[in-house]
Amino acid sequence: MLESSWNTEKHSKVDFHIKQRLIYAATTLLTMLLGLGSRAFADELPAFVAKHAGDALWAAMIYFAFRAVLIRQRLFTTLLLSLLFCYFIEFSQLIQTDWLNGLRSTVLGSLVLGRGFLAIDLLRYTAGIFVAGAADLLIARRKW
Repeated sequence: MLESSWNTEKHSKVDFHIKQRLIYAATTLLTMLLGLGSRAFADELPAFVAKHAGDALWAAMIYFAFRAVLIRQRLFTTLLLSLLFCYFIEFSQLIQTDWLNGLRSTVLGSLVLGRGFLAIDLLRYTAGIFVAGAADLLIARRKW
């Protein structure tokens, strides 16, 4: 009987983690679509939003993707890893080689790797990740 209870609890945790992963994966996709939309419809958005939202949403997407993969890690760990990843990508834009610029010239390469270093992007990434983390924390603590 004890083993049966333990198995049920173990399966409950696994099911809960799978559900969480799916929610974070869906949030990643939604955030990606919002980011692409912020670029595609920039002319219809307020200038401040059009200028900054895309990078902030890209970083938020990275945060949610890390949460989907690292579901059992602490929020702080995910925040830190997301920031490091985004900063690494931004600083990698200082490296200009033919093969890397060739990747950046593709649509996917441009979306993932960016094109040129902008210090303001570091601030946009930080804001996007912390807003995503704060929203995550608020939703996780909410009693449904």
